[in-house]
Amino acid sequence: MNALGLAILALALGHVFSNAVRTLPAMAADVLQRDLGVTADGLAALTGAFPAAFALAMLPVGVALDRYGVKPTALALLAIAAVGSLFGAVATGPWSMLLAQVVLGIGCSGMLMCPVTYAAKNLPPQKFGLWGGVIQAFGNTGMLLSASPLALLVEASGWRAGYVACALLAVGAATAVFVLVREARAPVQARRSVAEDARDVIRLGLSRDIRGPVVIAFASFAAVLGVRGLWGGPWLMEVKHLARVPAGNILLMCTLALIAGPAIAGILERRFQAHRRALLVGGHLGAALMVALMVAGGSLGWPVMADAVLLVAFGLMISLQVICFALVRAAVPPERVGRALSAMNVSFFGGAAVLQAASGAAAAWGGVGAALLVFAAALVICSLAFLRLPGPR
Repeated sequence: MNALGLAILALALGHVFSNAVRTLPAMAADVLQRDLGVTADGLAALTGAFPAAFALAMLPVGVALDRYGVKPTALALLAIAAVGSLFGAVATGPWSMLLAQVVLGIGCSGMLMCPVTYAAKNLPPQKFGLWGGVIQAFGNTGMLLSASPLALLVEASGWRAGYVACALLAVGAATAVFVLVREARAPVQARRSVAEDARDVIRLGLSRDIRGPVVIAFASFAAVLGVRGLWGGPWLMEVKHLARVPAGNILLMCTLALIAGPAIAGILERRFQAHRRALLVGGHLGAALMVALMVAGGSLGWPVMADAVLLVAFGLMISLQVICFALVRAAVPPERVGRALSAMNVSFFGGAAVLQAASGAAAAWGGVGAALLVFAAALVICSLAFLRLPGPR
C-alpha cells in the first residue's frame, strides 16, 4: 500500500475508536443502568448526548478541515476523545456520564470526516467512492471491539475497563496520524471569518445540490447507532433471553456485515454510478424491513437464529449509506468538500440524537421492540422524502 493509503487508514483509526466507544453501551446497558442509577430510557437519553454534541461540533469541524487542514484537526479531536474516554471510565452517576458523552461526542465529531476529507482532496473522483467504502469498512471494525470482546471484558473487569481501552486506542490513533499523515499547509482563507465559514456549512446543507443526501442521512446513521449501538443488546438479552456473551456473538455477526457492507457498497457505487440513488433508497428500505421483521419475530416466537440473519441483512443493506458521501463529493468543488461533508454529517448525527431520544420515549411506553420500530419508521420516511427531492444540477 502506498503512503497515501496508509495515511488514510491512519486517519480512519479515529473512526475505529469512534465506533467502539459509541457502541459500548449496547453490551453493558444493564450494568451501566445499575451503577449509574438510571433506567433504560434514562440511559438512552444520556448516550443521546453523544450524537447531539457530535452534530453541534460538526460546524466548527467542517470549517477547521478546510481552514487549518486535516492533520491538526484530527490530532486535536483525538486528544479530546481520549479525555472523554477517561471521563467515562471514572463516571459515578448520570451527570458525570453526561459530561463524558458530551466530550466524547465533540472529540469523535471529525473521526469519519478527517479520512473522508483527506481522501476527497487527494484522490480523483472516480476512486473516491471505493475509498469511501474502505474507510467506512475499516472504521466499522471498531464495533468488533464492542461486541464479544467487550462482553468478555465487562464480565471480567467491568464496563469501566472498556472506556480505558478506548482511551488507549485514541492515543494509538493519534500517534499513527502524527507519523504517517503528510499534508501541505492549508491555504490562507481570503478574508473570511470563521463565522462566515460556519454559515457556509449551513448554506451547503440546505442547498439543492446536497439536500437529498442530507435528508436520508437523518435516519441512516441513527439506525446503525440505535440497532447495533444501543438497543440490539437489550433486545437479545431481555426479549430473547440470551446471556451477555452469546448476545455479543450475534452482535459480532452484525458488525462483520457492517464491515463488509461498506466495501461492497463502494464497489457497487463505482460500477452502477447511474443508479446510485436507487441503490441508496433500496438499501435503506431493506434495512427498515429487516428491523420490522425482527420485532415481529419477537411476538411470533421466532428462534434466535432468525434475529442473527436479520441483523446481518440489516448491516449489509444499511451500509449503502456510503453512497451519500459519493453524492456529496460529486456535487461540490474540492475546496468546499470538507464543509459539504460536514454539513451532511450534521444530519447524520443530529438525526441520531433526535431519534435516539425518541426511541428512549418509545421504550418507556412499549419496550425495546417499540424503540427499534422508531428507526424502521424513520428510514422509510426519509427514504421516501429523498425520492421526492431532485438530484444535484
